[in-house]
Amino acid sequence: MPAAPHPLPAADLPPLSDVLAEARVVSLPMVTRFRGITVREAFLTRGPRGWTEFSPFVEYGDAEASAWLAAAIDFGWGDDPVPVRDTVGVNATVPSVAAGEVAGVLARFPGCRTAKVKVAEPGQQLADDVARVAAVRDVLGPEGRIRVDANTLWNVDEAEHAIHALAPYDLEYVEQPCSSVEELADVRRRVKYMGIPIAADESVRKASDPLAVARAGAADVLIVKAQPLGGIRAALGIIGLAGLPVVVSSAIDTSVGLAMGAMLAASVPHLDYDCGLGTAALLAADVTREPLTPVDGAIPVRRVEADEALLREHAADADRHAWWVARVERCYRELEQG
Repeated sequence: MPAAPHPLPAADLPPLSDVLAEARVVSLPMVTRFRGITVREAFLTRGPRGWTEFSPFVEYGDAEASAWLAAAIDFGWGDDPVPVRDTVGVNATVPSVAAGEVAGVLARFPGCRTAKVKVAEPGQQLADDVARVAAVRDVLGPEGRIRVDANTLWNVDEAEHAIHALAPYDLEYVEQPCSSVEELADVRRRVKYMGIPIAADESVRKASDPLAVARAGAADVLIVKAQPLGGIRAALGIIGLAGLPVVVSSAIDTSVGLAMGAMLAASVPHLDYDCGLGTAALLAADVTREPLTPVDGAIPVRRVEADEALLREHAADADRHAWWVARVERCYRELEQG
């Protein structure tokens, strides 16, 4: 299997001054705590193609975050792929909430018949996960699809035990139960007889070789995110080389970032699963008057125009703005160096 494509050649970089010319940094409140945060920050700018987003989580180092900047530049300055669909089916996302809160969370995702449920939350027990998944099944009914995401937080034995406990709720797949490719392969072997696929996320987007998990036969499904993989073109290259079914997902992006993900999903030749691109429903505010929130279980494929009044209303303070601009400058230098 060939090596994964480089996110963005240095020769394709626009001048840094162009990237920063219309820089805006926003701080958006969230509906509920997710990934340990209650506010989502993002750097937005506008290129010749329109608004684009750079929003790696704040704890990511510059080397990792530079791929996210490559994606923002690709979306704002590069050529759009040719789409094969104009809407993308999306899943609901259920954070690690109590079972009694599940119905309220799912109500924010109208028409979605697939739910991604966070499990293995630090400080919680497997019983909490089982109760949450059971509540999702009650709301969705027998025809709904449930996928769970452990974000690498189980070891192999814990993963096998948890999958057995959750299997009665008819899982579509289990996402990233363990951290390493070797562990994923072990879990996949242990539960293969149950017919529950294993999906890889962190082993793709945080790996030096995003194709290693496919090469090792360690997953049945790849979770693909445009920003961490360096943009739409780079992600499409990885998808083509991996030869596995994919789910295009997001990282709690604003609707600008979700538009990037939707364009990626619209360009994948075969899309067998609902995508994780409905997460604007987890934000209490957005940067556009027409957010990409789910309608009838899907979002449209279109670029998003940021609203000037909303950009001002949700602008980060001066210190945070300066922090993000400095981060862009450092990541740009990483891209220059290749």
